[in-house]
Amino acid sequence: MPRKTQQNKITTPELLAQINPENKQLLDDFVAYMKSVQRSEQTIEGYVSDLSIFFVWLLQKANNKFFVNITKRDIIAFQGYLVNTLKHSPARIRRLKSSLSSLSNYIEAVCDDSYPQFRNIINKVENPPNQAVREKTILCDEQLEELLQYLSESGKHQQACLLALGMQSGARKSELVRFKHSFFKEENVIFGSLYKTPKIKTKGRAGGKFIPKFVFKSGFQPYFDAWMKQREELGIDSEWLFVKRDESGYSQLKADTLNSWAISFGNHLGVDFYFHCLRHYWTTACAKKGLPTTVIKDLQNWSSESMVSLYTDRSAEETFSKYFDENGIKTVEQTTLSSL
Repeated sequence: MPRKTQQNKITTPELLAQINPENKQLLDDFVAYMKSVQRSEQTIEGYVSDLSIFFVWLLQKANNKFFVNITKRDIIAFQGYLVNTLKHSPARIRRLKSSLSSLSNYIEAVCDDSYPQFRNIINKVENPPNQAVREKTILCDEQLEELLQYLSESGKHQQACLLALGMQSGARKSELVRFKHSFFKEENVIFGSLYKTPKIKTKGRAGGKFIPKFVFKSGFQPYFDAWMKQREELGIDSEWLFVKRDESGYSQLKADTLNSWAISFGNHLGVDFYFHCLRHYWTTACAKKGLPTTVIKDLQNWSSESMVSLYTDRSAEETFSKYFDENGIKTVEQTTLSSL
């Protein structure tokens, strides 16, 4: 089953055509600025989508007001609309408000000659409390191993390779399609067990950053080898590890394609599958193997060890069982990377 998200058709072409011309021009200028500082295409598309929703709301609920003239009351009313009418999650609302804040920062920093009195007021309005609005999917080893076997036996080696990469790296969906097959050479193996790739672009504040990714070799290698063999048989010579076929041959697979793969994986497993759950699976697997939180943090290049707790799906009792038995506190040896 696919992961279900509240969907609303808000920005129709007819409505977008009616938004304030000043807001249209402001959006165009903002997009041009984002391109000039090399924000990713995906990031820019997100900004355009979020800001279009707000501009349509201004059209329908606030007399098509120019963005520069919005007030805190407007933000409160918009947030109420997101909560009560669109039923958006707190995380989605934060995302929308973050886009509004980014546009506000652009106006304040770049357009100060035209709007010297403008100030960013978006974060003056408190966000709704962050809480889960849908049940999280927790996948076990047996489920994923069975799915890998099914994909491999079905000849879907590209899908099996991508699934294995997510399991063994904890990479985001948008990052998975940025790997190149040349990353997985023996010269890039450290400690005999871990691929350290060249730097790839990751999601994050200020347009993301470029960092190396780490992939556990043993769980990934068989699926990589099978996919590389199939690529050779198909005559695929693209530098990208994951590809799609088009008029010009083979090109880099788009992250959006993985949405349909997620539906297929979920239907096979009988759960709501989404690629972010592999990030949880990876972190939990590392914790179960006994890797210290500092090592897990550094492998993902997280800024804080609190992220490890956020992504680890283990109950307190499960954690306690590693350290306690009928004799009291057990002696536990820390796991090393070479043992994984």
